[in-house]
Amino acid sequence: MGPPSHYREVVYDEARWRLLEEKRGVARRIMKVLVACGLGDPIVHGSVARGDVDKGSDVDVVLLNPYSPSIVELCLERGGFRVYSRVVVQPTPVHTPKVYIYLDPEGLVSVTLPLSRLRSVEYHFYRFSGFVTLQGIERGLRVPGVNKRLFMVEPRPWGHVEYSIVGNEHVVARVLKVPIEVVKDRVEALTRRERVGRTGLFVEVEVPPDTPVEQVVEMLCRENRMFREAAPDAC
Repeated sequence: MGPPSHYREVVYDEARWRLLEEKRGVARRIMKVLVACGLGDPIVHGSVARGDVDKGSDVDVVLLNPYSPSIVELCLERGGFRVYSRVVVQPTPVHTPKVYIYLDPEGLVSVTLPLSRLRSVEYHFYRFSGFVTLQGIERGLRVPGVNKRLFMVEPRPWGHVEYSIVGNEHVVARVLKVPIEVVKDRVEALTRRERVGRTGLFVEVEVPPDTPVEQVVEMLCRENRMFREAAPDAC
């Protein structure tokens, strides 16, 4: 059997290796601060975990368990980071609401905090895109995962190989150790986004400066039944 469809080898040049190390350095600093505050075992996911970064790649550090948003912000600020904005987001009525804490004005560096315990399928979404822990970052570990173009990215010492996951869903599920239903769901969601564009989020509320995130969450819990049902730990 030959290689999967659209198979391509990508060799990184020195500039790309430097960019990857730069973005991983940002993730490492954030993760160390969070760990030092006792905030679990954060991950970084997406291209920073896989290695296929470009200048526009975001650094999204994720806490997999819910914590007080104010405590997370205080931890980051004491660790030397400036909080530029906070946004409460719930993509659909069934998704766990989250807080995005942005640490740069361009919105490329953030900490994602769930407001309630993640469902198993949501955890697998991060595994689908590829994620590493602080220990993995410090070991220089890169992991396979799927990018937004629905290409599987598998790291190699010289860069990565990539191939379309369409028609290879079972292979991808096996390599990433996620249920086949997760792969099919992501294919459908990302294909739809490509076809009709990004649709609006069910909830997207920017928290005003000097207003605690908890105050906005309390308002959403009171006024939005679906938000309340999806975030029992916060409401």
